[in-house]
Order: sequence, then C-alpha cells, then structure tokens
Amino acid sequence: MTQNERPNWLTGAGVGALLMAALLAVLYAAAQIIGTPFAPFDLFDGLARVLPGSVIRFGIDAIVSIIAALNLEDTSRSAKTAEHILALLQFMVIGAAAGAVFFAALRRQAVPVPRWPGLVLGALLGLPLATLSAAINTAATALPLLGAAWIVAVFLAWGAALVVVYNRLAALPAADELPPASAHTLNRRQFLVRLGGATATITVVGAGVGALLGNAPESQAAAEGEAAPLAWSDSNPLPNASAAVAPAPGTRAELTPVSRHYRIDINSLPPVVREEDWTLSVFGQVENPLELTLAELRANYEPVDQFITLSCISNPIGGDLIGTQRWTGVPLKRLIEQVKPTINGGYVRIRTADSFHEVVPLNHVLNDERIMLAYDWDGLPLTIGHGFPLRIYIPDLYGMKQPKWIVSLEIHEEYEEGYWVRRNWDEAALVRSTAVIDTVAADSSIQQGEQRLVPVGGIAYAGARGISRVEVKVDEGGDWQPAQLRTPLSDTTWVIWRYDWPFTPGQHTFYVRCVDGNGVAQTERVSDTFPSGATGYHSRRQNL
Repeated sequence: MTQNERPNWLTGAGVGALLMAALLAVLYAAAQIIGTPFAPFDLFDGLARVLPGSVIRFGIDAIVSIIAALNLEDTSRSAKTAEHILALLQFMVIGAAAGAVFFAALRRQAVPVPRWPGLVLGALLGLPLATLSAAINTAATALPLLGAAWIVAVFLAWGAALVVVYNRLAALPAADELPPASAHTLNRRQFLVRLGGATATITVVGAGVGALLGNAPESQAAAEGEAAPLAWSDSNPLPNASAAVAPAPGTRAELTPVSRHYRIDINSLPPVVREEDWTLSVFGQVENPLELTLAELRANYEPVDQFITLSCISNPIGGDLIGTQRWTGVPLKRLIEQVKPTINGGYVRIRTADSFHEVVPLNHVLNDERIMLAYDWDGLPLTIGHGFPLRIYIPDLYGMKQPKWIVSLEIHEEYEEGYWVRRNWDEAALVRSTAVIDTVAADSSIQQGEQRLVPVGGIAYAGARGISRVEVKVDEGGDWQPAQLRTPLSDTTWVIWRYDWPFTPGQHTFYVRCVDGNGVAQTERVSDTFPSGATGYHSRRQNL
C-alpha cells in the first residue's frame, strides 16, 4: 500500500476529535462518580491563571456581551456554562490537532503500526495534564495520586485507540476503490460512520451516567445526608416589612435567594473544602497566632448578622451580577485584636483554597467592625459555590476584593497586589453609584381620579454610602422627577425605589439616576466595566 492510499491528516483530525469526545465522557463520569479531576476544566483554569490580563478581560467582556445580546437570564450561571463549553471545545481541538499530526506521521511508517507510538502520544498529553490537575484542582475528592494516575491511563488508552483505528483504516479500501461485486465489504467511510456512532454512544452514556450518579453536594448538610434546615428568611419577616413604600410590581426580590445570587470566581468548578479538614490560620507579625476550626469560630465569638449587597466589578449597567443576602459571621477586628499585631499599619493578606489572594489594610480592619468573616448566608452555612466554609465582607468594595474559601490570614507590613489587581483591574475597586430600572409595570397601573399611574421601579446602590435620592426622567425632553425610596434592609444594601408615572400612550424611554448618601451624584459619563466598574445612566425603552 502506498502512502497516498493510507489515511491522511484530515481523517486523523476527525478520528482524534471523535475519540476525544468519548474520552471526555469517561473523564466526566469518573469525576462525578468517584471524584477524580475533570482535566478539561483544569486546563481551562490553568490557562486563565497565566494568560495576560488583557486576554482574560476580552474573554469576560465577550461572554457577558453575548449573554446580554441573547437576553439570557442569570448571567453568572450562563457565564459558567459558557466557560464549560469553551473548556470542552478546547479539548476537542487538542484531540483533532493531535490526531491530524499523528496520522500524518504514521503515513511514513510500515503497516501495521505498533501500539507504542500511540502510548507515547497519550503520555505526552496525559502527563502534563495530570501534573496540572494535581497542582490547581480543588474540586476533586479522590486522592491526588489516584486522580493523576487516572488521567494518564485514560490518555494512554486514547493514544492506543488512535493506532488501532489507523491500522484498521489502512487495511480497508476507500469507498471508490471497491469493485461492484464487493458491495457488502466494509470500506473506510462506513468504518468511520460506525466509529462515530460508537463514540457518540460512549459520550451519551458517559455523560448520562455521570449526571445521574454524580453526588457533588451543594451544602454541608446535603453532604452528610441530613434533612436540609430552613433558611432564616423562611420563618422571619424582613426588617423593613412594614416600610411605607411598596416595590413596584416586577422589581427584583429585595432579598436575593441564595440559589439566585450571582457567583463569579476563577474556577470552572468551586473548591470542595471539608469542614473536618479545614482550619483558619491567622499568623504573621503577631504575638499570638491562631488556628481555628469552623466550630470554634462559631462558638468562641459572638455572631453578628448584616444584610449586605454585593456587586461584581464586571456587572454592566442594569446587569444581574449583584445580589443582597443576610450574612452571619464574626468581625475580623476581633480576631486581629486577639492575635496582637506587632506592627503599626501593614496589611492582612487573605489566602484561599483556590489560590486566590487579596489584601486589606490592617488599619481598616481595626477601625471598621463591619468587615466580617462570614460563615452563614440566610441563616445556613455557606454553600460550596458561595465560599464554604468562610468568606469576607468589606464595605464599599466590589466582589473582586472579597475572597471566598478563605484558609489563612497573614499580618504583614508589605503591600501585595491582589489577584485581579495584578491583571490590571482597579486597585481600589470602590463601588460606583448606580440606579437601575427593573420594571415599567403597565399591567399594574393605578387609577387615581381620571389619571392612570404606571408604577416604575428598581434598585439603587452606592455601597455602604447609601442612597439619598433617586430621580426618573421620561424621554429626552422630560424633567427629572423624584422617586419614592423604600426603607432599605440595612445601611449596606441596595435601596428599592418607585415612581408612579402619569401614563401617556406611545413609545417612551425611561431614565434613572441617583445620589449617594454623601450627596455625590451618580455620573452620567459612560464607561465600561474595566478597570473600575461601569458607569452611566440606565435606561429602558418600552411601547405602552
């Protein structure tokens, strides 16, 4: 058989991709059932940690823009789904490229080709991926050695399968080489169709079994098989339940359900931290270092509760990367006073289970009891996705400065740039004042004499500075009118506003702006989310 008669690189690309699809399904099923690493996510996360900040920023902006253009709900969940798809596509491209190069190289070898070249190829891919997974994976529950061995073994099998398929194809004639009397003889095209069907079956079965038998719990109670306890909000009224101003129908929930609260972080899958294995280390330039379990944090320090709004610096004007919850924890000041720093000034370095890091000035901690190490949301332990067992709250800052999955606090005199600051995001990351229109509730209009009033409503947020005024304008030539402000849940949450608009039929554009509690007006200047958070007035166009 001549080289021209053997399978070419294009066939190799297709075979490599088909076999990679089956490999992905096997990796996924094992990750869900026995807790081994899912290598595609580890590779994606590893690249995100080393690529330039400009590339990461472009990716974030592109994903958020596409989600907004498609009008998808729940931006953070959609963004994670997009990340997962990109990670899988990345592996498919690797499989296709490796298969193409491999088949092109085999065309120079005698047929049948021995298995060892495929095993070498599998090792060249599997060993680096196993090493990467061992270094950065925080979601796997299997022993690291088992996870690494599993990844290598699966890629060795993938490489060996490439050789088997190549030899089989090389032994078969092309479809146009068969004589008429050989209609029942298998040709390459038919073999590839069968291979595609087989890999599709493995992919569907692997993904289905993984989804069916996967047992990654979202809460500690679920992990231990206990009945889920009731959340605080299930049996308690909100502190402003009797407020005079009612939200306009269609305004977002004043307290964001934990399941709907946005989650933005640097992981395809959240770190899995077991309470029995976790302690918080507080050390550095101190007299009395601490090592605390979660139980000790709960028992040894009087808990504080605070309703808090948290916003992502990547949230566009009017976006949903913002939420309000009831946080419970301990003021960080109490722990710092207990360890007795030996320096004046300096910083608290925060380290997390996923290698995220940030700093907060020590003087800020000692002067602001609102800075909290939180272990509960809505009266229940933090879910895995939202930072179990411990996260921090720092007033007036975007979420990029507020780590989750905290494992240590180090008191040190030298400043260190945080994870996102190193990638050229704003060093201060102070929350920008923003007002948003959630609803123009034409279906819930109010008849007041002969005038029909349409409730318009939404939120306004300026961090812990609060909101002193919200104004609404209808159409370009209209005048700014004051909106009613609902008493907020606390001094650190958004404010619900409402404006009952005197209805006139037609197409209208509604604008909103706010003034913070210090009397500083929201800026009209439009800016992107990078590097300091989006600015500009929110508007909503509606035909009534």
